[in-house]
Amino acid sequence: MNTNSNTYTVIYSVLLTLVVAAVLAFVSSSLRGRQNENIATEKKQSILKSAALGLEKPESESLNSYIDKLYKEYIVDEFVLNTKGEKLDNENVDLKAQYDIMRQITSAKDQTKAEALKEKLRLPVFVCSKEGKTLNIFPCYGAGLWGPIWGYIAVEDDFNTIYGVAFDHKGETPGLGAEIAADKFTAQFKGKKLYDADGNFVSVAIVKGGGQQDNPNGVDAVSGGTITSSALQKTIASWFAQYSAYFEVARAAKVEVPAAVEGEELETIASSEE
Repeated sequence: MNTNSNTYTVIYSVLLTLVVAAVLAFVSSSLRGRQNENIATEKKQSILKSAALGLEKPESESLNSYIDKLYKEYIVDEFVLNTKGEKLDNENVDLKAQYDIMRQITSAKDQTKAEALKEKLRLPVFVCSKEGKTLNIFPCYGAGLWGPIWGYIAVEDDFNTIYGVAFDHKGETPGLGAEIAADKFTAQFKGKKLYDADGNFVSVAIVKGGGQQDNPNGVDAVSGGTITSSALQKTIASWFAQYSAYFEVARAAKVEVPAAVEGEELETIASSEE
C-alpha cells in the first residue's frame, strides 16, 4: 500500500483511534472498582467528619480501611425517609438526583404536580453513636457559585442542636467560597440551634458581616464568599425543610414529663390510695 496516499492516512487514523479507544476502555474498566471504592470512602469520611471522627489517620493503615473500620464502629444505623417522615427500605440515594427533584418541586406551577414530585423524594439519615451520644446525620446538596456544593450535618438527639458539620464543593474559588470546607468556618456550627426560642424551625443563618458568635441560630459567612455562603444557607434550609415531618415526630417522641411534675403525680396517687 502506498503510505503516501490519502487512503493509507485514513485507514491508519481509524485503526489508531480504535486501538487508543480500546486501551482507554480497558483502563477505565480496570480502575472502576477502585474508583467506586474511593468514592464510597470519601462519602463515609464526610459523614464521620461531621461527627468529629476520622480526622487523623494512623500511618499504619490505608485511608480506605481506616475509614471503613470507623464507619462500621460508629455508624450504627442508616435508613431512608420520605417527606412524611416514614422510613422506607434502605437504598443508595443519589443526592444530586434528589436536589433536581427539589428544584422541580419549587418550580412546579400547581400543587398536584408538586405533591407528586414529593412522593419521589428519598432522604437519607445516618445514625452515629459516639461517647454516649446519639447523633442523626443529614446530607445536603445544592448549587454553589461555580458548581455543586454538598455536606453532612450531625444533629444531637434533641433534633435541635448541631453537633458538627462537614462541607465540600467542586469548584468554588480558592481562598473565598472554597472556605466553606475549612475548619475555621465549619467549627462555628457546633452548638448552633435549628429552632428559635419560640420553638419555630429557622434552620441556620449564614450572615455577612460577622458578629454571630452569640446568635444561637447564626454563623458568620465566609469573608469574600458571600454568594457561596448564601447558596450554602439555602441548601441547608431546603434539605431540612424536607426532613421537617421526621423532625417533628422525633422531637415529640423526646418530650418527657418533667421530674417535678412526675413527683407531684406520684404524691397525688399515693394520697388517693390512702
